Amino acid sequence: MSSDIRDNVDRHRFELERNGQIAFATYERRGSDLVIRHVEAAIPLRGTGAASELMRGVAEIARSEGRKITPLCGYAFTWIRRHKEYSDLLN
Repeated sequence: MSSDIRDNVDRHRFELERNGQIAFATYERRGSDLVIRHVEAAIPLRGTGAASELMRGVAEIARSEGRKITPLCGYAFTWIRRHKEYSDLLN
């Protein structure tokens, strides 16, 4: 797991903190799938690449756990499609 990405199990979300602000991806582990429900970055983080860094960490977590990603969030779906090195994770 990326050392910058925190798995907040109680809130069912992966978190990335930058300058006291949070970008997060809510998830559900369902069988061998990692369902990404929503990705959001705090307003000061938007446009800084934080959400992309978060998604890269999420993809690495999915890969290390042997899971496929089911993106219900448009951002997560588009990110995976644009990053071909993770396209094998798309469910």
